[in-house]
Amino acid sequence: MNNKLYSVGVDIGGTNTDVGLVTPSGEIVDSFRLSTQDYSDIGLYVADLCDGIDKMLEENDIKLVAGIGIGAPNAHFPTGSIDNAPNLPWNGKIFLADMVARHSGHKTKLDNDANAAAYGEMIYGGAQKMLNFIMLTLGTGVGSGIVVDGKVVYGSTGFAGELGHAILFPDGRPCTCGRRGCLEEYASARGIIRNFWQLADEKRYHSPLLQMKKEEIGCRLIGKHAEQGDELCCETIRHTGNLLGIALANAVAFSSPEAIFLMGGPLNMPGLFEAIKSSFEQHLLTSYHDTVTLQRSLLPANKVAILGAASLAFAI
Repeated sequence: MNNKLYSVGVDIGGTNTDVGLVTPSGEIVDSFRLSTQDYSDIGLYVADLCDGIDKMLEENDIKLVAGIGIGAPNAHFPTGSIDNAPNLPWNGKIFLADMVARHSGHKTKLDNDANAAAYGEMIYGGAQKMLNFIMLTLGTGVGSGIVVDGKVVYGSTGFAGELGHAILFPDGRPCTCGRRGCLEEYASARGIIRNFWQLADEKRYHSPLLQMKKEEIGCRLIGKHAEQGDELCCETIRHTGNLLGIALANAVAFSSPEAIFLMGGPLNMPGLFEAIKSSFEQHLLTSYHDTVTLQRSLLPANKVAILGAASLAFAI
């Protein structure tokens, strides 16, 4: 791994594609954006993306980079492909890494956002001296990247490490994956909101939010009212943290990491991280006590997508 070179990070979202030039220390020194939805033709998209990267490198007098890393939904690292991503304008299997590599002349790696975040933590964040750790991302879903012996775990299919789809409750809530009771349905943003209404149905906790319409309730509002002592909102956060702590304690049992890093918007909810940590320590197998730390990601939240993608340039 040559981490003394600049790298290029490409974060492909359903609305926009953000591209950044990243220094060896993890500073984004230049960037540009493409509108993803403007490109129904993948060939034209790749051409404009690579032309933009060439221009950015030229303007910054960068003649050599470690490579281009791409973070994308439904990405498959072993093949470098995006497979039927529902929010992107291209159908079928798109071998994007190979297309960008051929057009740009730079080594190109592609992966999903959670694995990219794990690489980012390893290259630019708090796991720089670690060989074994877990990255958990909380947001629309629950993503995870598991690093063992310095390498992200992909398994035989390339899709290993889906902690968000580990089942907590066999007869629980229906999940988007087609099964029931997955962690994602209890710890993602939508899962937290469902926790709120499940607890509300028990009629044990008071909250003025119960006078509002369901569609008006979001994680940010729950967090705001929890700060004010709203008992239902506080219990929602405690309950969510308890479930996450159990799931992470289980994850330690099979991978024995040095640390677990957490990132994502829901962690801004007051007391959630503390509730996760308390439950984690309570449910951790005794033999793992004092061997693993639970901590927030050291990657800046507003830069993590590009930094995670850029770190893929150093992926083996």
